[in-house]
Amino acid sequence: MNPLLFFFKKKIYTAVFLLFALLTIGIVGFKVVSDYSWIDALYMTVITITTVGFGEVVPLDNESKIFTVFLILISIVIVGYALSVITEYILSKNNVDELNQKKMQKLIDSLKNHIIICGYGRNGKQAATKLAAYKKPFVVIEKDKDLLERLQSDNVPYVIGNANEDDILLQAGVDRASCFISALPSDADNLFVVLSTRQINKNINIISRASQESSYEKLKLAGANNVILPDKIGGDHMASLVVVPGLMEFLDNLSIVGKTNINIEEVAVEKLYNTKEVKTIKDLDLRRKTGCTVIGYKDENGEYIVNPEADLKLTPKSKIIVLGRPEQIEGLNTEYNIN
Repeated sequence: MNPLLFFFKKKIYTAVFLLFALLTIGIVGFKVVSDYSWIDALYMTVITITTVGFGEVVPLDNESKIFTVFLILISIVIVGYALSVITEYILSKNNVDELNQKKMQKLIDSLKNHIIICGYGRNGKQAATKLAAYKKPFVVIEKDKDLLERLQSDNVPYVIGNANEDDILLQAGVDRASCFISALPSDADNLFVVLSTRQINKNINIISRASQESSYEKLKLAGANNVILPDKIGGDHMASLVVVPGLMEFLDNLSIVGKTNINIEEVAVEKLYNTKEVKTIKDLDLRRKTGCTVIGYKDENGEYIVNPEADLKLTPKSKIIVLGRPEQIEGLNTEYNIN
């Protein structure tokens, strides 16, 4: 919780306590001084504190009048204090929310080549967790204001609004982003968002979720580079657990996401050495230096080679995929300053 709001909440609790104490003093005072019944004492206390102007239950004697004057003077101070605290809290809360939103937008405006996740449901949250584990900058677009508290607790940069509107996409920096993940539950919404995103940024890499196989081609035509069908993947995964259970369990362990358990990393060769003089996998000797094993190679044309030979030349604009324990991957990232 924001420290300023916490401070005001403490003041509100104090004000409520003082009001309760004032009410108790009034009731007990009228009961003792004027010998009223408990109901009459409560009635007299309330009309005295609120100064509504109703008449007394019975005419007041001198002692009751003095007590009433005392109660009115005290109530003016306490009720006035309570009203000022509540008003100040409401105004401050609005100011803090506005200040937080401005700070969030300033952070988003500073991002470049970041990833945008549209939708913070199950798939969107999983994508955010994975990106956070790999320390990739990202922004979430979510139209459901009920998820605001979850976004804040997860410390996720966000924009609240409908991604169907170009202004919201631009607010998230879609014109500067490198990748866009559309994880909305509706295929129709994903289709519209993909189309809008592609019109704003011709070069962005778009990955979209789809519920129906019939939506696959439509999303591709709208501009999605990749279309993922979670239900199909889930069914295939379950069947694979029957056919090759040991292999799938191993792959599942590689896919677990956390702060310290990343097992696979993709690295551009430019981050490993000066590509003016082409080297081979053997020349890099990553296994000895970091403990990581090269399990894949992606050339400049996007073609993959699984389990490449040690004498494979690492040409510019190519990438290698390495496998290792979390501490080995961390050591690789640290040694070569890979972000």
